[in-house]
Amino acid sequence: MRRFALVVTTLASSAAAQPLPWIEGGLPVAARISSVEVPEKDEPLYVRAGPLAARRGSAEMGARLPLYAAKRGPGCQGYWLMVGPMAWVCQDRVRLSSEPPVEARKKPLSMPEGLPYRYHFVGRNGALGYRTLSVAEEVAPDAELEPGFSVAVLSVAKRGGDPFAFTTKNLWIPLRDLGPARALPLQGAELEGGRLNVAWVFEDHAAVYEKPGGTRLKSEVRPQWERLEVLDTVVKKGRRWFRIGDGRWVEEGDVRSPTAAPMPGEAAPGERWIDVDIGNQVVTAYEGERPVFATLVSTGKGKGKSILATPVGTHRIWVKLLSSDMDNLENEEASRYYAIQDVPWVMFFEKGYGLHGTFWHRSFGRVRSHGCVNLTPLDAQRLFNWTGPTLPAGWTAALPTPYDRGTLIRVR
Repeated sequence: MRRFALVVTTLASSAAAQPLPWIEGGLPVAARISSVEVPEKDEPLYVRAGPLAARRGSAEMGARLPLYAAKRGPGCQGYWLMVGPMAWVCQDRVRLSSEPPVEARKKPLSMPEGLPYRYHFVGRNGALGYRTLSVAEEVAPDAELEPGFSVAVLSVAKRGGDPFAFTTKNLWIPLRDLGPARALPLQGAELEGGRLNVAWVFEDHAAVYEKPGGTRLKSEVRPQWERLEVLDTVVKKGRRWFRIGDGRWVEEGDVRSPTAAPMPGEAAPGERWIDVDIGNQVVTAYEGERPVFATLVSTGKGKGKSILATPVGTHRIWVKLLSSDMDNLENEEASRYYAIQDVPWVMFFEKGYGLHGTFWHRSFGRVRSHGCVNLTPLDAQRLFNWTGPTLPAGWTAALPTPYDRGTLIRVR
């Protein structure tokens, strides 16, 4: 293999001092090259140098990724370039840059309201999209969007005094034909000391009683989405009651609360895993046997083997994506069509079923979805940062490796 002129001795010596399982044969790079720039959206990355290798993830358009190694391989006229842990891209598909690479993340991803974009819904009269703003509404449209469809907006610009939204699909849409989405700011609870002592009001309000099954305190109600501290739990006539203060109880018909779950047999000691409790519509994140986080969700409205049911059993996250389009436009039997662009914080664990952020409804605590586990955007962002595989800076998707496995998801 022909090597570049210079070897970066600092990185090479570091690798030699502490061998990394993804480094293959040194770090040859030209003196003027500091990074690998990605010109296309969602550029594929592979676990080995070759187009037939398994996918490792994808890179963000415009990202400058670090260069760790280069080698010859099939399917690439230039070099195959290692740009991350077990991540290779063909030199023909990228640009070598003298600019520094994107810095590794030192903090979890954090976006206002948990939303990576500004989302809008198409109004009742539909909307037309144009590739070029300067001729928008003067030429035939490049796309037609149905009422209720959702678009992800990158920016807004005016043409002739009228504002147009520029979407992630490179379309300009009249802003007058769109309505902004407003995500529910509900957030889950960090479980101090591993205590499952939390509940949320998911009905319009929660009545308060002096004791389980006792007299209702008509002067006191708890509003929807309030998070309650649970001081005690009792079961009376098959229903759970939660004490939230002296002489103040609420019952499970109005609130949701997590229940303890045993570790899956597949989990290693101390391993992170997620429990999806369909009966309670609550997700709880565990580290080994200790619960660390819980929140309300909406799971599939189907039952049994229905395609609208959340698949029960133990799974592992097989891919994580910053965002993914979701629709049912190819389902000829659908009673109603939907299309949502760039659904945020997607963690697929069984084919097309996964956990993800949801901004188009407020039915958390109830079954609602087409099979996925719906979380508020803030909660989805929290779990996306916590679960494996890790998503390196500059990537839009990551698949697991033997060194960075997908997090266990147990649905019951």
